[in-house]
Amino acid sequence: MPAGAVPGYGPTMGRRVRETERKYEAAGGPGGRPVPPDLEGLPGVAGEAAGGPGGRPVPPDLEGLPGVAGTRRPDPDRLDAVYYDTAGLALAAHRTTLRRRTGGEDAGWHLKLPSGEADTRTEVRVPLGRSGTPPKALRAEVTALLRGRPLAPVVRLRTTRRRTLLLDTAGRTLAEIAYDEVAAYDEPAGTDGPRWTETEVELVDGGVELLDAVEERLLAAGQRRSGSGSKLARALGDRLAVPQPPPAVPVTAGQVATGYLRAQLTAILALDPLVRRDEEDAVHRMRVATRRARSALKSFRRELDRTATDPLGRDLKWLAGVLGTERDREVLAERIDGLLAEADPALLTPAVRDRLRALAAEHHGQTHAALVRVLSRSHYFSLLDRLEALLAEPPYLPAAGAPAAGAAADVMGRDHRRLRRQLEAALARPAGRDRDVALHEARKTAKRARYAGEAAEPVLGERAAAHTGRMKAMQQLLGEHQDSFMCRIALGRTCLEARAAGERTEAYTALIAAERARAAAVEAALPGAWRAADVDI
Repeated sequence: MPAGAVPGYGPTMGRRVRETERKYEAAGGPGGRPVPPDLEGLPGVAGEAAGGPGGRPVPPDLEGLPGVAGTRRPDPDRLDAVYYDTAGLALAAHRTTLRRRTGGEDAGWHLKLPSGEADTRTEVRVPLGRSGTPPKALRAEVTALLRGRPLAPVVRLRTTRRRTLLLDTAGRTLAEIAYDEVAAYDEPAGTDGPRWTETEVELVDGGVELLDAVEERLLAAGQRRSGSGSKLARALGDRLAVPQPPPAVPVTAGQVATGYLRAQLTAILALDPLVRRDEEDAVHRMRVATRRARSALKSFRRELDRTATDPLGRDLKWLAGVLGTERDREVLAERIDGLLAEADPALLTPAVRDRLRALAAEHHGQTHAALVRVLSRSHYFSLLDRLEALLAEPPYLPAAGAPAAGAAADVMGRDHRRLRRQLEAALARPAGRDRDVALHEARKTAKRARYAGEAAEPVLGERAAAHTGRMKAMQQLLGEHQDSFMCRIALGRTCLEARAAGERTEAYTALIAAERARAAAVEAALPGAWRAADVDI
């Protein structure tokens, strides 16, 4: 179906579109066919009426739908789609579908991904080509779901589609109503599957208010929202295991822990393809999700069995380190750009500028390629498998059954007190490398305290959110100190290289001094910042 293109993706990666649609099924009607809605009397439209062969329902005149001035009914489409998945249906389990479809206006390979928005998915499209093998560009998008497992046909769907296009005064299509008659075929078993009819309503250039208006008429005509999110899910039936959804608000301490962990795994899986495409900020966001997951395993040690979580924590630390190589380069590049903008131009000779620019851009292509290779290996895939297994059967300890609110407050309090001890000890040290290292440890604890607050927000609300905000402020201040420390190390190394090459080094000395002054300013601000953040939980 037509939909608006999402900018920012090259043609070699497939054309990306966003689809906003709703599916409906008949609550009655002859032979289970959808009952056409009565769209008469909605505010402003003239349309056309038509009968359908064999008594098939066709919508009556469309009047009064917001912004609609007329309709058009193209000839019926005959669609033939083969869906691919792993033997264990790894894609379908993550609400993802991959198909090769012929017929209709958008024949080709289609990968549909959840978007996190209601009724909306992202679709990646690649031309059909001659091969029956899923294209590399689409396989790369779901590497973190496939994890080395092969793809094979799992379902074939043959659909007869009758469409009604809703048009505005300029003839643009605002939305499309499709009446589908679907026949499924079980590819592995070689047997016929279920048959059904359904109605799809998809936005093209219209707004959600049009979608709502059409839905109102469909429901009034006896239809209902489909119980399946996709045709594939309906065709698979009992072959697709549907896990019990977690509670919207955690009831126990264990649910607080696993709910937060689940959110981080979801983020990692969603960010994986963005990291592979080298999209801006993707590495940082994936690293943060990884650290959040590891932090949760530490903070909830009383609720989760460490014999299961400690090995996972070590591998999450490994993954954060892998992602950190690229992220640290990004941070250093931003820092160097700032120094170049603020430095005395008289010190910035061509040789100095060249060295600093080389330092800022150092090995980006190589580090990103190396990162993608690591994310395509069994160690990473095994980590994802084990995270999913832990969430499927959490290794709860007796404390996991405690009431959620009290346990979440206890976790926040423990991490808060740990930060207080570390920060006071660090500031008691004389300025120098030992204090720098101690403040870095305090920064990591501030992040852990922040993430404990995030995990508690579903049950403690504003109380936890306020704590999260205070810990975030401390983390950012301590992060500025750490970034300055790392930049001084890089500048010192570059200074030594310049001296060995017989170049003047005054510029590097000045830049290191400027960074040292920045760090000193942070240290001076820390006592006051902590007094503001040191609020009892």
